[in-house]
Amino acid sequence: MQREIQVLCGAVRIPNLPVFLKIITAIASENKVTIQGLNADLIAGERHLHFAVGKALRAIAAGSNVAKDPGIEIMRYAAGERQIERSFSIGLHEGENNLVFVLLGKMDDVRLTFSELRKLIEEKPCSELLAYSNSKRKGILSLFRITDAEIEASGEEHIPGLVIERVALADLLK
Repeated sequence: MQREIQVLCGAVRIPNLPVFLKIITAIASENKVTIQGLNADLIAGERHLHFAVGKALRAIAAGSNVAKDPGIEIMRYAAGERQIERSFSIGLHEGENNLVFVLLGKMDDVRLTFSELRKLIEEKPCSELLAYSNSKRKGILSLFRITDAEIEASGEEHIPGLVIERVALADLLK
């Protein structure tokens, strides 16, 4: 089966998270597509997102996935977490969100879904929204438990690399 992967980035105000997630779930099931929403403010660059999605899809293909749902598996890797519950910290939240949707499915279905999701958000370029910046630093250091000692040893500019390292080790760390 030809699986298309698309990402859509933007901003949205979510007054009620369960209601918003129900809408996303309905769009996903109507179109037979997986949609995973992630907090773009906790993504340390496009490479982080692509690496996490790739790891998740390889785990699913190999049957070594932890989550049954491909979207949750993507979230788990994006958060660099072995445990599903802890991975929700990289998900969407109530209030103002910079977000990235990862869509998986057949090409035509993904295209339809993409245009439906565009109506819900204020679309922004992924290159801008996903890029690592100083405004993301505190949240990323906290989520990925990156220490001052690690930054001192590797340098401030290597924080995105340290995040990718956490994603790579997600299966090994307990």
